[in-house]
Amino acid sequence: MRFMMIVKASKESEAGIMPSNELIAAMTRYNEELMKAGVLLDLSGLQPSSKGSRVKFSGGKTTVLDGPFTETKELIAGYWIIQVKSKQEAIEWAKRAPAPHNNGEGEIEIRQFFELDDFEPGPAVDRARELEKGLPNKQ
Repeated sequence: MRFMMIVKASKESEAGIMPSNELIAAMTRYNEELMKAGVLLDLSGLQPSSKGSRVKFSGGKTTVLDGPFTETKELIAGYWIIQVKSKQEAIEWAKRAPAPHNNGEGEIEIRQFFELDDFEPGPAVDRARELEKGLPNKQ
């Protein structure tokens, strides 16, 4: 089972305040644990929303909104993608993460990925399987 552990943004991360050396060191140690356990698939921190955009679809129209976006509890500051045996195991890994912001606060949301096997078989799923084979991390 693949899960994304999503680090919620804070006012500090949205202001572009970089993490302290101590927090980077703690995160590096945690990332090494994930790697040694063989569960880490990907990870990254994200730039503040002021450097991002949103593409909105409504009523047949597409609109592009440039950041910043004001509601930090709805924003993402970073993520890990892990592959584990259960949601409980994903929760246990998230509980071991260092508090994701310099002020010792933070929130990590855990979301399971859909797998192609979750969908009813059919031509669209078959085509998706073919496309998936061409992804760099699937070869």
